[in-house]
Amino acid sequence: MKVIGIESTAHTFGIGVIDEKFNVLADERTHYTPKEGIIPLEASQFHEKNASGLLKKIEDKINLKEINLIGLSSGPGLPPCLYHGLKFAKELSKRLGKPLIGVNHCQAHIEIGKILTKLKSPVTLYVSGGNTQIIYENKGYKILGETQDIGIGNAIDKLGRTAGLSFPAGPKIEKIAGKGKFVMLPYSVKGMDLNFSGILSESIRRLEKGESKENIFYSFQEVCFAMLTEITERAIAATEKKELLLVGGVAQNNRLQEMLRIMCKDRGAKFDVVPKEFAGDNGTMIAMTALVNYKSKKLGEIEIKSNWRVDNI
Repeated sequence: MKVIGIESTAHTFGIGVIDEKFNVLADERTHYTPKEGIIPLEASQFHEKNASGLLKKIEDKINLKEINLIGLSSGPGLPPCLYHGLKFAKELSKRLGKPLIGVNHCQAHIEIGKILTKLKSPVTLYVSGGNTQIIYENKGYKILGETQDIGIGNAIDKLGRTAGLSFPAGPKIEKIAGKGKFVMLPYSVKGMDLNFSGILSESIRRLEKGESKENIFYSFQEVCFAMLTEITERAIAATEKKELLLVGGVAQNNRLQEMLRIMCKDRGAKFDVVPKEFAGDNGTMIAMTALVNYKSKKLGEIEIKSNWRVDNI
């Protein structure tokens, strides 16, 4: 059995193919990279322009006649981008005569992390551009805590734009932060939830006043990641889980990994991170989740769900 997955929730259009043992047979992606923040309509047009060429790269590696199932990221995401993905997937389904199932984008980040790390029942810290959530499974997905304003990835990119850094700003900020020293910034944790808008606004204000970007970047990372580590530790204590999984684009940050690893060691919990090449959005995670759901007879609806929360699957 071979499964193809299509990802188009935001800036990435990705197509991935796996076999029934979750081996990755092909993975191709294109990225819309705006100078400022993402413009949904422009991103959708970018996807539409590049989709056929991406599929051709897949066809150079895989005979599409061997495909048995098609997975689609139905949400959450930007409606224009989701619409193009749906249109593309429906056309492919009709062309191949194969079934199409909708996949929750957030679930896909969790599933590919579990499959590739071989963790069984972890608490998951999901950190990406639009999402920041602590999740665990108990007869479905439960969100223990989350951002109340902006996702950590979007906060990092907005800070980077203020400093003149190109998208994605995360890796550049991490590198520059290595030369900085700590200065006090707002810390906002409310129970199991957090807010990043306060620390972001204060950091931008200080950068615009001419303060050291090395110090601001260093301190921004230290405070934000300490906030994330605090609620993650509380989640592990509350659930009594012994595994922690880190997924999403921001999972690539080495300092965040270090903080979580130290915390897990103190608590006697196993810590693992989704492999770097699959931390960001990709079609392979959609294919893997489509297969997981197909095997358990959880077939997602074929429609756009721009606000589809993982705890509403």
